[in-house]
Amino acid sequence: MGMSVDFEQHPADTPFHRRIVYGERPDGSWMTHGPANAYESVVMRPLEPMLVPEKPRNGELDPENCGSCTPDEHTIWHDDLWQVRAGWEPGGLPFIGAIAPRRHWLLEDAPVEVLAALGPLMQRISEAVKKIPGVARCHFSRFNDGSAHLHLWAFARPAGMMQGRGAVLSYWDGMLPEMTVEMMNEFLEIVAASLAAGGGTAFPERSRA
Repeated sequence: MGMSVDFEQHPADTPFHRRIVYGERPDGSWMTHGPANAYESVVMRPLEPMLVPEKPRNGELDPENCGSCTPDEHTIWHDDLWQVRAGWEPGGLPFIGAIAPRRHWLLEDAPVEVLAALGPLMQRISEAVKKIPGVARCHFSRFNDGSAHLHLWAFARPAGMMQGRGAVLSYWDGMLPEMTVEMMNEFLEIVAASLAAGGGTAFPERSRA
């Protein structure tokens, strides 16, 4: 069972926060410039008050409720320390994958051996994603605002898609034509097989079925 916590939130009060005016629309026009040139116009929502304490992330109060710790049918590869999940539903980008430790670690408390394995794994994932036909780059990002379990995201940028450079790439997943399930599964097989060639197990849940 998850733990429920009742607490009152109040506006954050620091020198940084006191200079901010809430309720006004920030000027998002700078997003129409930049290297990707992806937006023609941007209308921002009014800025909402920044309230603290923040609500707990998934798995923050009770690791038993952490989805990243449990076996999952969408795990396309894992080894003793790390796992990659993908293929929840077809999207517009050739590949989106979540990279996370198999145990419940945060960036702040992960053991050195777990962190030391991440760099080589990112290199392997980048090369695996670029084996998908038509992929030029593999982008990585980390936010960790939704789950209290260290995780990163990998995004495949299609070759020639200069409007997908940088941080805007993830948004294109919902705007490009959706892949078929068959194409998505084909690309997942390519990434999983490439990762498994360097160690670990592709589609571990299949072997348990």
